[in-house]
Amino acid sequence: MVTRLKKSFIAVLLTAFVGALPAQADEIQDNLPDMGTTAGSTLSIGEEMQMGDYFVRQLRGGAPIINDPLLDQYINHLGGTLVAHANSVRTPFHFFLLRSSELNAFAFFGGNVVLHSALFNYTDNESELASVMAHELSHVTQRHLAHAMEDQRRNAPLTWVGALGSILLTMANPQLGMAALSGTIAGAAQGNISFTQANEQEADRIGLQVLQRAGFDPQAMPAFLQKLADQNRYSTAPPEMLQTHPLPLSRLADTRNRANQMKHIAIDSSQDFYLAKARVLGMFGSSDNVLRNDVLDAWQKGNARRQLAAQYGQAILFYQAKKYDDAKRTLQPLLTRQPSNIWLVDLMTDIDLALKQTGQAISRLEALVRGNERDANPVLLLNLANAYVEGHRYSDDIRILNRYTFSHPDDTNGWDLLAQACAEQGLGDQELAARAERLALTGQLDQAVRALSEASSRVKLGSLQQARYDARIDQIRQLQLRFAQYEKGARR
Repeated sequence: MVTRLKKSFIAVLLTAFVGALPAQADEIQDNLPDMGTTAGSTLSIGEEMQMGDYFVRQLRGGAPIINDPLLDQYINHLGGTLVAHANSVRTPFHFFLLRSSELNAFAFFGGNVVLHSALFNYTDNESELASVMAHELSHVTQRHLAHAMEDQRRNAPLTWVGALGSILLTMANPQLGMAALSGTIAGAAQGNISFTQANEQEADRIGLQVLQRAGFDPQAMPAFLQKLADQNRYSTAPPEMLQTHPLPLSRLADTRNRANQMKHIAIDSSQDFYLAKARVLGMFGSSDNVLRNDVLDAWQKGNARRQLAAQYGQAILFYQAKKYDDAKRTLQPLLTRQPSNIWLVDLMTDIDLALKQTGQAISRLEALVRGNERDANPVLLLNLANAYVEGHRYSDDIRILNRYTFSHPDDTNGWDLLAQACAEQGLGDQELAARAERLALTGQLDQAVRALSEASSRVKLGSLQQARYDARIDQIRQLQLRFAQYEKGARR
């Protein structure tokens, strides 16, 4: 992988939440004209999705993605609510959570949006978090990256593929990526900066419209920008968002002006927002972004949603400290009142397994999915599968996971559990096949082909199972052919 980042490309690719909003009222729609017609000739929607598929696999394999089913479900539900109120949606969307103490978010090809976990530390309500997400998804709907790609290809046709590969450095290590920018060429800097600011202006206008239509408070956008400005004013180094895109002096005033002309929406954050914030900061926080006692105390004095989140957060802190009995005592009253609350059930499952009370965990989960296993919440199914593994009920585990991985083929959690259960049952070929799927999802296609080839060699010659393995090998090899140009670029 290259270590020199093309500034004109990365500056657009890491679409941080900055820019300038024009002082217009909320009648402006988000089906604005393209900033040119060349992007469509450079990349089709299919090609964008193919690039997105490639980079998502690399992201899973090389960046600190928080692979937590509960949090993944939450941010994708919130993102889906915003997408449902956006125009010009041409691709499916998926939202990822990256474990990072740096305040940032970015979007890339194929409807993929990445949020840094530090956002949960700096957003006080769900509308603020949604404002960041609305901005990022607007970059995708307006195909800003396709325009940037056309600009890159036109100005440096021999390096555009290499620039594609260089994104991975910044994804996996943003600080290293930003340091590498110091050696880039500044020849066409002014044109690139102007292009980026135009993108940011468009994404901000559209994002604010999406935010309002989705039922969130438009004042959340200037409120979040004020936090960025304050952090920049009082810290020795600006937030990463402001390193990737400088904050124009007019932006905060313009955003407030636009938001003030919109109908104010008094809305409380959902229960899920507070529980997600407690979970992110309590389980995946850092020294700078951690679930603090003052946050829990403030929630305890708030409304019912905040109070529940405070108790949930305290149970998380006990669990993280391996004080499992204290965690259970704290969580049990909440679960008694809300026995189907997925956040509480998930944490209690972890506590029961830590206490070696596997039977209790399995009984609780089976009662929740009984009679509705096909349509049960995926988080419940993964919890039950994990409990079955811990309880050595591997046949039941494989039955559930075969169905789960068919319905959720992009979830590495399901393949990991299936591989473990198959290994315990001595099903060597099926274990290899499950591991191959995980390898493929993390961009390790050569290793996936080798694992499937080994699985094929272990089953009866000419059998249906062998035909399935061989067909999957052919599919992955086709992926390798399609991804070859990006692999070449990443090695430049």
